[in-house]
Amino acid sequence: MRSLLALLLSSLAFGAELKPLLNEKPLPFIAAPSFKEALGAEWSQAKGMWTPDNGVLHMVEIPEDKHVPVLHHRVGLSAAVIELDFKQDATGAFYVGCDSDKHIGRVVVLGGSVVIQEDTAKTSHTIAMLKYSAKVGEWHHLRVEWKEDQMACNIDGQELKAQHAYLATPKKRSWLAGSKTADVKNLTINGEKNVVINK
Repeated sequence: MRSLLALLLSSLAFGAELKPLLNEKPLPFIAAPSFKEALGAEWSQAKGMWTPDNGVLHMVEIPEDKHVPVLHHRVGLSAAVIELDFKQDATGAFYVGCDSDKHIGRVVVLGGSVVIQEDTAKTSHTIAMLKYSAKVGEWHHLRVEWKEDQMACNIDGQELKAQHAYLATPKKRSWLAGSKTADVKNLTINGEKNVVINK
C-alpha cells in the first residue's frame, strides 16, 4: 500500500513539474474524472470496454469490434493540455488524439518510439518521431498539448513537437485509445473550448 501511494504521489509531483510545451499560460480546467464512478455525459465509449475502478480506468479490446478501444471526450478544444498516467498490459500502441468530423492529429506511443501524426490522408502521416521505449507493465506519464497548427508531447520527461497546417482544423473532441488492455489514471484536461458537446 505504501509503495502504491508513493508511486501515485511521485507521478502527480512529476506531472506538476512539467514545463509548458506550447501553451505558455495556464488553460481553463475542463475535466479530471476520478474513475471511481461512471463517466459523465461528455464521455462516449466508441470502441472497446472502458471501466472505472477505484481511481483507475481499465480499457479492454473487444474482438468483435475489429478496432482498438477508443474513448471520446466530446468537448472541442482549440488549445489543450491533456495529462495522464498509462500502463499497457500487452504489446501495442497507446494514443491521445483530436478530431473534427474526421481525425485531425494524434500522439502515438509505440514499443520503441513516440510519434506525432496528422490525418490529411487515410493512412496517418508521421510528422515527428522520438526514439523511446515505453515498457509494458510499467506506468508512464504522458502530457499532450495542441495549439493552432502545433502538437507536442512529453513522455516521462522526453519531449516531441510537430507543426502542420492541418492540425489547426477546428476540433470537436479529443480521444484516448490503446491496444489489447491498458490502464489510465490521473487524467486531467485543460483547454479553451470551441464546441461543448456534440450529439
